[in-house]
Amino acid sequence: MRIGELSRRTGVPVPTIKYYLREGLVPHGERTSPNQARYDEAHVHRVRLVRALTEVGGLSIAAARDVLALMHEPGRGRLGSIGKVHFAVQAARQPHTDEPSESSVARTNDLIEQRGWHVRPTNPARAALAGVLDYFTRLGQPDVLGLLDDYADAAEKLAVAEIDTLGGRDVDHMAEHVVMMTVLGGALLNALRGLAQESAASAKMT
Repeated sequence: MRIGELSRRTGVPVPTIKYYLREGLVPHGERTSPNQARYDEAHVHRVRLVRALTEVGGLSIAAARDVLALMHEPGRGRLGSIGKVHFAVQAARQPHTDEPSESSVARTNDLIEQRGWHVRPTNPARAALAGVLDYFTRLGQPDVLGLLDDYADAAEKLAVAEIDTLGGRDVDHMAEHVVMMTVLGGALLNALRGLAQESAASAKMT
């Protein structure tokens, strides 16, 4: 297919696809003439994936490029694939905040230890959680901090279910699935929680 059909199939404008090509997010097609290239189903999938990462997941172009490179890095084992890609997505999606306080770091570490979670010290989610705890403290929201175990319970249950879906996939498909769970899964969870919050509030106030 030519780039016009690729645009129609994906719903992404031709100028945007050309931008993805220039930035290395989508591999170039097979050159058929100096000004023409042929694309295939793999390009359709990649364009849709890039769009999901950037438009739904909110990743920057640079972050998306790094994540995609790691997804297809040669010589990766199964655990290495999950770890590298997951860390890259987590780091890309974390807000840039001040260094978390010692008290919030300690609270994060205590939570991880008490729940028996196997989490490496370098996991960017550690600092992200501590930073969020700092904001709740500064804003005087102790009730929300009291829900930390409830959040952890829900996160643990969901994480186990998500990881169970990885079975039987090859390394490349596993890496992509991890990205989708983290990026699109996060957006899905936020949308569902918004619906559930309105329902819970309506039930309580009527």
